Amino acid sequence: MSKKLMRAVQYDSYGGGADGLKHVEVPVPTPNKDEVLIKLEATSLNPLDLRFQKGVARPFVPPKFPVIPCADVAGEVVEVGSNVVKFKAGDKVVALLNPVSAGGLAEYAVAKESLTVQRPEEVSAAEGAGLPIAALTAHKALVDIAGIKLDGSGPRMNILVTAGSGGVGHYAVQLAKLGNTHVTGTCGARNIEFVKSLGADEVLDYKTPEGATLKSPSGKKYDVVVHCARNIPWSTFEPNLSDTGKVIDLTPGPSSMCTYVWKKLTFSRKQLLPLILIPKEDKELKLLVKLVKEGKLKTMFDSKHPLSRAQDAWAKSLAGHATGKIIVEI
Repeated sequence: MSKKLMRAVQYDSYGGGADGLKHVEVPVPTPNKDEVLIKLEATSLNPLDLRFQKGVARPFVPPKFPVIPCADVAGEVVEVGSNVVKFKAGDKVVALLNPVSAGGLAEYAVAKESLTVQRPEEVSAAEGAGLPIAALTAHKALVDIAGIKLDGSGPRMNILVTAGSGGVGHYAVQLAKLGNTHVTGTCGARNIEFVKSLGADEVLDYKTPEGATLKSPSGKKYDVVVHCARNIPWSTFEPNLSDTGKVIDLTPGPSSMCTYVWKKLTFSRKQLLPLILIPKEDKELKLLVKLVKEGKLKTMFDSKHPLSRAQDAWAKSLAGHATGKIIVEI
């Protein structure tokens, strides 16, 4: 396949936003021995893609220009590396590409076997492509850090999900409700019914004075906050936390890192915990695909765009306030 050309969308410098994306034809990549080559059917955008283009991790990310962005993909395996044993040509899959080098805004991409999972026919390409970064982040926060049991066992917990209508947030609300939980979500007024439809027990309009305090309408103190929004200080969270409450910050900046260190040094029972997602195996992604198949988890779509209109998807994501996932279909 290496001599064949494919359509792709890339950028060749930091900045530029949607206008910085260029439609090109480039060679189809060749899978290494531990990789599969996937003919892509869909990819999804994440805030991380936009931040990388803005230069948030310069000069290390991307490792070189030009770069084809987007790491969440779904499609069909067309070729496998010599060491691959789990997949064969024709298999429908969901995969997480290396977010640093990415490759999802294209007709083909290579993915590690270890971060590729089978996609059953009950799960569409768009549904699958929404999962990897956003749903894995929500799962790690709730299961690995908060200790929620998705089978409904475990102690009762009160959960707050900020930005509950967003990419990570809408998965977090649904996953939290699979546990023994009471869930409060925050969002703008237009998305209140949407977040309720995901299963949230209470919803706060963050733009109102009451919502800005994050106080639960039922007076409950939060055991865990899955913090998907930005620019909310620790002082807003602290009075709403239980004695051992945790704020899991999905977009940690310098201020939250300082709070994290201070809380550790002072042995505070209330903690702010930064979350950095570095998946190394397929177990959690398999589980998430299974939950979608069983109807227990849904990928909700803000919008879908063809590859030829990738700039529209990028601009939509840059504008913020997406309700669910923004998908590019290929």
